Amino acid sequence: MRERHDFVIPYLNDKYRFDKPPFIYWTQIASYHFLGENDFAARLPSGVAAALTAVLLFAWGRRLSGERTGWWAAIIFTLCLQIFIHAKAAVADMWLVFFVTAAHWAACELIGDSLGAAKASVDERRRMFWRLAFYVALAFAFLAKGPLGWTPLLTVASTKIFLRGQSLNRRFWFVPGILLMLAIVCTWGIPALVRTNGEFFRVGIGRHVVERSLNVMEGHGANSMNTYLASLPFYFITVFISFFPWSIKLPALVKRLWRGRDAIDNYLISGVAVVFIIMTLVKTKLPHYTLPAFPLLSLLLARHLFEVSSPRFAVRTAQAAAACSLAVALFAFPFFSRTFPTMQLFKLSQRDLVPEMEFAAVDYFEPSVIWYFRGRVHGFFRGLNPDQVQKFMDHPGARFVIVPTEVARAAYTEIPRGWKTYHARGFTLVKGRPTDLTMILKPRMEAFF
Repeated sequence: MRERHDFVIPYLNDKYRFDKPPFIYWTQIASYHFLGENDFAARLPSGVAAALTAVLLFAWGRRLSGERTGWWAAIIFTLCLQIFIHAKAAVADMWLVFFVTAAHWAACELIGDSLGAAKASVDERRRMFWRLAFYVALAFAFLAKGPLGWTPLLTVASTKIFLRGQSLNRRFWFVPGILLMLAIVCTWGIPALVRTNGEFFRVGIGRHVVERSLNVMEGHGANSMNTYLASLPFYFITVFISFFPWSIKLPALVKRLWRGRDAIDNYLISGVAVVFIIMTLVKTKLPHYTLPAFPLLSLLLARHLFEVSSPRFAVRTAQAAAACSLAVALFAFPFFSRTFPTMQLFKLSQRDLVPEMEFAAVDYFEPSVIWYFRGRVHGFFRGLNPDQVQKFMDHPGARFVIVPTEVARAAYTEIPRGWKTYHARGFTLVKGRPTDLTMILKPRMEAFF
């Protein structure tokens, strides 16, 4: 998008990318503008979104139950495993989490007097602010990751179960509010649909939302009805890993809430349940799909933390989690990043890369190849079969190909004069297996002399 000066349609490798709406790309473009195109700049927006979500939780928790609850909600959220991972990842999820949390807080303010919140907004001008915040947050949640951003609407609807007799429409002004939300989305969505002849909707919503819900995509989920039924408890099990170390106290929290809870607890439980139930019913499953529920879960635990644990446990758990997070970020990640084959090959070959190069790969179609090499090479990445390697390399002009080492040996018993090879061994996380790669590079002609 930055290269094309086109901030409406996302592209990857000169092709439309319909997987996600554009908000994460907009934030990354802003980050690149100030910091340059590098790994840190790509990941920074997710870290900013995580930090802003922690600030929201502090402010919301303080209004609900006092400053101590606010601090612990922010700490619990920040120091759980899944947030630590995704706050460092160049993905859309943390902005979705931020806007969904903002919408849940705004909705809580609009019904706060019915929930028994001590600092509920009763002034009409303040309620107008929270209505505006609610629908703007929903709009940007959609722009972050699609229809999942509208789950706070279901949370609000679910409050009818425990807030009987309350007129939600009078508080939320649903019709004008939803029209405002749709108007914000349409400022991007209509140009995107027109320019792609409706493909953005057909693929972005049809394939990546509807089909992902009804079918297994990319091998993440259960293909048969029996395995689908067996996978229904998936998120209720993985939460103990994703929410670690605070998940240790989830059984005690459930027991405490079963004995007694107030209307605010019910509201937070509803928000968590909506996300978990929807993701449970969706066929495609990944552990991080329930991330939008984690701020509510953090706030819920913070409200009862010292009823289900001692202050000493809470402080020591936070200290241990912070120490482990810093150790992993400062030492483990830099150490393991050296084993990533793409990064190794890029560092070895970067002096030989020139803008006019073409490049391709065999059986290694990782996005990291595009990310690292297109910073130096202006051609576009191609996937090849093993029998196409020699034909590709024999074309005129500078070029390189990345292939499994055994394919390189089969294609070239002897590398042509003037060409170069680079070798890398490492681990491909997506495939979960060791990788042994060879890069065969043909420099531009003047480099031969």
